[in-house]
Amino acid sequence: MGETLLKVLKIALCVAGGVVAYVLLLVILGFLSGLLTGWKKEYFKDSKIYRFILNSMTGLVIFLAGIRLKAEGQELPEGRFVIVGNHRSNWDPIVTWFKFRKHNISYISKPSNLKVPFYGRIVRRCCFLSIDRQNPRSSLKTIDKAADLIKSDAVSIGVYPEGTRSKTCKLLRFHNGVFKIAQKANVPVVVVCVTGTEKVHKNYLRRHTDVKIRVLDVIPADKVANMSTSELGEEVKNKIAEALIEEGEQPFDEEKGAA
Repeated sequence: MGETLLKVLKIALCVAGGVVAYVLLLVILGFLSGLLTGWKKEYFKDSKIYRFILNSMTGLVIFLAGIRLKAEGQELPEGRFVIVGNHRSNWDPIVTWFKFRKHNISYISKPSNLKVPFYGRIVRRCCFLSIDRQNPRSSLKTIDKAADLIKSDAVSIGVYPEGTRSKTCKLLRFHNGVFKIAQKANVPVVVVCVTGTEKVHKNYLRRHTDVKIRVLDVIPADKVANMSTSELGEEVKNKIAEALIEEGEQPFDEEKGAA
């Protein structure tokens, strides 16, 4: 009995040592990769090495945060696409690009997110783009860059039509110009609804958080091309609102109605 217990303890120590070594390796790789990447430069070729580092570190962070991630709904298309959804937490893009990591999704985000030490430099090498919504000319340039990334088969693009996260989890007004990316690149629009991410920071170190990503629809490229951006925005918002209602949530402010 004593020998068996000793063997079990040795195996447990080996496993624990392996996990610690793996974590340290990821930290070192993240640190070094950050040093080797310019925080101002934009990249238009997805780096396999940096994408591996990003996905590995993301998986570790999700595990440590106690997130139980579940995806359901339609299958994602095989080719490139633009993926859009509701935005209620900083975890939304993180869980989405990790869950659908084989599709190499790069997000468009506010400039400050791409200046976060090490993280910002790593995602830049994975073709993430910043957008300045206060500058229409700059926003149009970002839209064109995103479309070019898709057309060159570098990555698929993720973007939030609300433009910022909703702290109340109610749907905000959509900035429909982001749908021009799909129109310019002639690709489908994937509509997703994320729930549960707003609870992660409350549950951290206390309990698990169940996060669900529902793929609601894949709007074909030909349909996207024949719709106006406002029509696309309205259809996408309605689909997300219906999904939130099915989850037992009220998608809009009851006093203001639909945003």
